Amino acid sequence: MESQQNGHAYESDAPKILCRVSSGDSSSSASNATEMNDCHDSRPHSPVLPIAQYRPLISRINRRIEKGKRWFSCEFFPPRTASGAVNLLSKFDRFAKGRPLFCDVTWHPAGNPMSDAPTSSIMVASAMLNYSGIDTMLHVTCVGLPEERMTAALERAKGLGLKNILALRGDLPEAPEDGAGGSGDVNNGDLLGDFKYAVDLVRFIRKRYGSFFNICVAGYPTGHPEASSYADDLLRLKEKPDTFLKFQSDCRQLGIRCPIIPGVLPIQAYQSLRHIVKLSKLAVPDEIIRTIEPIKENDEAIRNYGIFQCTQLCRKLLESGEVHGIHFYTLNREVATIEILRNIVGLWHEDLPRPLPWKHSANHERCGELVRPVFWSNRPTSYVHRTLHWEEFPNGRWGRPDAPAFGELKDYYLFYLTVRATKKDRLNMWGEQLASERDVWRVFVNFVSGEPNANGFRVTRLPWSDEELQQESRAIRDQLVALNSRGVLTINSQPNVNGLPSGDSTYGWGGPGGYVYQKAYLEFFLPGQFLAALEQVLDRFSPRVNYQIVNREGTVNRLNFSQQEPIALTWGVFPASEIIQPTVCDNGAFMAWKDEAFGLWTQEWANLYPEGSDSRRIIQGIAEDYLLVTLVDNEFPAENCLWSVVEQVLTTQSQQGALV
Repeated sequence: MESQQNGHAYESDAPKILCRVSSGDSSSSASNATEMNDCHDSRPHSPVLPIAQYRPLISRINRRIEKGKRWFSCEFFPPRTASGAVNLLSKFDRFAKGRPLFCDVTWHPAGNPMSDAPTSSIMVASAMLNYSGIDTMLHVTCVGLPEERMTAALERAKGLGLKNILALRGDLPEAPEDGAGGSGDVNNGDLLGDFKYAVDLVRFIRKRYGSFFNICVAGYPTGHPEASSYADDLLRLKEKPDTFLKFQSDCRQLGIRCPIIPGVLPIQAYQSLRHIVKLSKLAVPDEIIRTIEPIKENDEAIRNYGIFQCTQLCRKLLESGEVHGIHFYTLNREVATIEILRNIVGLWHEDLPRPLPWKHSANHERCGELVRPVFWSNRPTSYVHRTLHWEEFPNGRWGRPDAPAFGELKDYYLFYLTVRATKKDRLNMWGEQLASERDVWRVFVNFVSGEPNANGFRVTRLPWSDEELQQESRAIRDQLVALNSRGVLTINSQPNVNGLPSGDSTYGWGGPGGYVYQKAYLEFFLPGQFLAALEQVLDRFSPRVNYQIVNREGTVNRLNFSQQEPIALTWGVFPASEIIQPTVCDNGAFMAWKDEAFGLWTQEWANLYPEGSDSRRIIQGIAEDYLLVTLVDNEFPAENCLWSVVEQVLTTQSQQGALV
């Protein structure tokens, strides 16, 4: 494991270097430096909307410094188990709500960091970037690696969309004992491979990849613990930016001039503090040691002290006027860091409007993406996964039905696609045993209502929802509860909206000064025997209501709108901007979604139970028999008519059943 000492720095065509200093005490910390090519936001009048062109981190940092705005960033390390990866991804999502400027993931050479395993550094970094929507920096250590393996690692990172690299030497390998064929001298090429220092890696990346990667390098302001002297270590730090700043003749006249991001490690437990101190070879101030020694056996007291101490430290740094951002070493823990962030004005930004109605990806190739189908609203990680191979992403309208196909979803088991709950938690929520379909209906009712089930557990996840019921759907919660209690199993919905301000706390999105609109939408599973009643009622509501009806096999496939044209579901009007239409209902996308939606019944739910069990048969029976239905009410200024549609379907079916 790397020492918790690294910071970040960046450079554009005009030499701008940024260092990040670690540790709560600046006298015992390290800093990092990186470079990025400058890039401008193509949508200056709508600063909250996604940019159409990648804007590197240095430009965003400098913009915040110029405007006096604060920010934060965080560091995480790969977990040891697959279940740990699922839990860590949930933490990323919770941190993402506070809008970090970026986060980084450490490199663990002993843990096969380039593999496809959910515990590998590169897969954790990819998940953070692509599925949690956080601009991500990947640590890479070079010592002991040949150029071929380093090239493979960088190619993998590039292919996953990672553009930010923290180039580190890494811990030196242990040298053979005297007489065993070597010595501990760092010049031993057999031990160090093709890279002796991090600067060698920087040169290698620049030569091989040009300006594609934004490179960050590390340095200790007080000297690296293994350096022969402070002066020698400073020369090494100054040499690293020379690789890409050599064209600036005056950049070394006064040394490295850089804005500094302090990195702080909140004290959360006595033993973890001792472990970090041992790894980093850094000193802890005496006053801190004197305070925590008497309470070292009391974890809660230690954590509370750490929160107080770190809050005070961060406030002092930010109030100095010299610091605008702070980097937190989280140790993969969230409670203390988030509490500290909430304590400090201007760091945690959960109250900002959403950039778009759906969760975006931070991959540089998707930064201009503005349109998605509605079906994956509650399962955005799957949508990103199934469209990773696309070369272009819709940024004005959805496009033609012959646009690039969705990748087939077979990887339900992947840690970033599976329901973010353990098997035990899922059984607690969805039932250890099912006696009938009505038991399944009750699970949906508990999810929508937020009320605990009969065993006292809250249903916070469904196979079709990565998170709890969306805030805007809570406005129609009573209607959803009524439908689910009668076997209309809803998996996606939105109420109609007619010109609310874009800053509205529930329905708002996009930049300031705009207005947002949306049509009422309802998506649900319904028993197959309701098909005739459904068609009979929908004929009376057409063309006001557009619909799609399909079963798992596709032998039932009904719709009343053109397969060639998508239906706009959500749009916004903003100053000095074209109308933004971010959510659509499209038949081609729906047919790709229906395979996934039906597959989730068996892959995520039925497979929880033993083969041949009644519980498994019930879930499989639903997947085989039920219909998947979408309804759109086009008259968004009027009262939502979809409740009447479904009520009439239920009444008609009841009457027909009575006649039979």
